[in-house]
Amino acid sequence: MNKEKKYQKLALSLLFDAIGYVSYLIPGLGELSDIVWAPASAYIMTKMYKGNKGKIAGAIAFIEEAMPGLDVVPTFTLMWLYTHVFSSKESKTTIEV
Repeated sequence: MNKEKKYQKLALSLLFDAIGYVSYLIPGLGELSDIVWAPASAYIMTKMYKGNKGKIAGAIAFIEEAMPGLDVVPTFTLMWLYTHVFSSKESKTTIEV
């Protein structure tokens, strides 16, 4: 993946996490918005990240948005970090002895 697409995905992740925080702005109606956002975030996550990683992340995103009080977890950004920082093929080094 080229650098531009990588950082576009980061920008989208930050945007989607911000959308998840919107439920805190509207007292009372906030939890109602989670009913719509939980399945939408799961779907978006599976489209952003293919394969089993995307499916697992989608399930986590759904649970995180559906459960009251867990909206503060930045699921999209954490998944971006996991994919592009912590498990990146470029960041893995081998030590030869």
